[in-house]
Amino acid sequence: MSNSGKKFQGFDPGIFKFFIHLEKNNTAEWFSKNRERYQQVVVKPAREYVEAIGEFFNHLNPAIRTEPKFNKTLMRINKDMRFAKGAPYRTYFLIHFGRFKMDSEFFVYFDKYGIEYGMFLNNSGGDGLYLNNNLSKYRKEIIQTFNRYELNNRFDLCTFDSEADIVQKKVNLNKHFTKFSELKYILLQKNYDRRKKSVLSADFLTESIKTFSKLYPVYCFAISRDPMKLLQDFDERLGVAN
Repeated sequence: MSNSGKKFQGFDPGIFKFFIHLEKNNTAEWFSKNRERYQQVVVKPAREYVEAIGEFFNHLNPAIRTEPKFNKTLMRINKDMRFAKGAPYRTYFLIHFGRFKMDSEFFVYFDKYGIEYGMFLNNSGGDGLYLNNNLSKYRKEIIQTFNRYELNNRFDLCTFDSEADIVQKKVNLNKHFTKFSELKYILLQKNYDRRKKSVLSADFLTESIKTFSKLYPVYCFAISRDPMKLLQDFDERLGVAN
């Protein structure tokens, strides 16, 4: 890890209270008065985290975006009111690492309750999206990948519309492949409430690197017509962090 990793000391515990207050006071006037607070407890540690983990993703796959910028790895909290109704601000914050908008990607998500992090898989099809075809073509290999990299019983399987909904807790693809493959938008995630101490320390950097490296073999089936070649390259160059 480069020296930039030393800057990240954990997320600010004030991030959760900020979203509690924002939900109760979701107006432009309140946000204007609390803009500096937002920058200090949300944006600053998020940028430090992206800078710290960027080298890992660059080695993993250089096509993954790692710029600590909005519309790159950070989602803007303000809604585009031309297309949205109601409150002007999102009551959550998303850090995400993909190649383009609506790509399969790795993510860290905060709201007033705590943190969710893991991987989003876009199973809808389209340019640069291969999971939909690969699920039928490589069913056996995907199940083997979950077994080989010890992914079963470690993540909740979720999907989302306006928010994440749990489909299967502690998913095991030996049993739940059909549930997994039938979802349009797939989330494999871990959920921690706001009392989880490791989230609020530098340890989360190491923990998330280990988690994302374990999930990357599945990500290969989402981004390539030839996922087995990507898997072989991953094993030879990096392998899974212990």
